[in-house]
Amino acid sequence: MKKFSFLLLLLSLSIVVCANSILIPMDAAQRNHLKAYGVAYFILQQGAQVDWLLNYRGGSFLIEYSPSAQSECTVRGVSFELIPSAKTNSILQEISNPEVNMNVVRLESAPKIAVYSPKNELISDETDAVILVLDYAEIPYTILYDEEVLKDDLVKYDWLHLHHEDFTGQYGKFYAAY
Repeated sequence: MKKFSFLLLLLSLSIVVCANSILIPMDAAQRNHLKAYGVAYFILQQGAQVDWLLNYRGGSFLIEYSPSAQSECTVRGVSFELIPSAKTNSILQEISNPEVNMNVVRLESAPKIAVYSPKNELISDETDAVILVLDYAEIPYTILYDEEVLKDDLVKYDWLHLHHEDFTGQYGKFYAAY
């Protein structure tokens, strides 16, 4: 039994040593899709690049292997696969085939995100679906009001979410309680 455990440990260590990429699947194999976006954002914040594999396994992410990236996936409960360079090359070869509807988009920097809200509207993590998602995924953002917009602070951000009434009807249900 000890010999078997040692061989299993040796095999798992050899997989880590041979891995040159981490694949974060976004298909049914992913346990936590929203947190996976947060991991991709975290990797970008660390100065590394993320390849977004459009239409490959649900729009998976491919990143260069690092112990910190692997640890971040584990801590956040994100499914991932350690893959060797041969498998990485095979995936990229499959995606580059003009017969398939797939592409690789290289993400190089974490965008600065702002959420706009007029002062007279209540905007919080309880009323805005985007804020709920950003908070859950652990992606930082700033809420901007009219004053910041008028001071031309929008130029400081790469992505702006305009707060709007939720057309699913949930927004009205929230206010009906008050």
